[in-house]
Amino acid sequence: MTSANDLAAARYAHLRWNAPLSEDHATLLLDRLAIPDGARVLDLGSGWGELLLRAVTTGSPSGTSSTTGTGVDTNDADLARGRALAAERSLDTRVTFVEQDASTWREPADRVLCVGASHAFGGPAAALGALTGLVPAGGRLLFGDGFWERPPTAEATEIFGDQTLTLADLVDQARTLGWRVLHLSTADQREWDDFEARWRAGRQEWLLGHADDPRAAEVRDELDTQLRQYVGVYRGVLGFAYLVLGH
Repeated sequence: MTSANDLAAARYAHLRWNAPLSEDHATLLLDRLAIPDGARVLDLGSGWGELLLRAVTTGSPSGTSSTTGTGVDTNDADLARGRALAAERSLDTRVTFVEQDASTWREPADRVLCVGASHAFGGPAAALGALTGLVPAGGRLLFGDGFWERPPTAEATEIFGDQTLTLADLVDQARTLGWRVLHLSTADQREWDDFEARWRAGRQEWLLGHADDPRAAEVRDELDTQLRQYVGVYRGVLGFAYLVLGH
């Protein structure tokens, strides 16, 4: 593998999932989704689908459940990683990864995951509206999205856009669109710190091993800027909420 490919792969190499989420918190969310055996699970903006892969085996030992899953994303490298993970866990006959814009997906599922992917629909309000048509009566949606925990500075708004809501507004938007909030929890500071560190870790390791690479200065500046923005602009300001919704 070339150093160019090494650098590209390093960006997400240390992430378990592309969101601030601990193992215990993920287990809680999957429990609140109450996924029945034989359900169809859909993950929109799945990336490599780690949460999806766990969802299809929730409540049943691997190999005995008939639950199936579909991950939808536009990043071919993430999809390839997801297919490899599914094969490693003998789930490749039950979990399919599809390269498609999440906002164009039209096939409903019993349980739908949309974590950190509202931007594909045009923001949280648009996503919550569009997803009502993909979750049948009695189904459930796990919706994860950023929210302003404290009033943002102009720089924070520039980074994350002006469609980010407060937690109260996010909940009100869901209720206005007919969703019932079955569970709500938010990422704590340790989850955020771990997520941000894992996001940079692969590139940090690449940089330490390629100090003489022509791109080293650019990568160093990128990492330093991202760390400065996190600790100086949005740490403790941007939160992340997980809502299990039904309608």
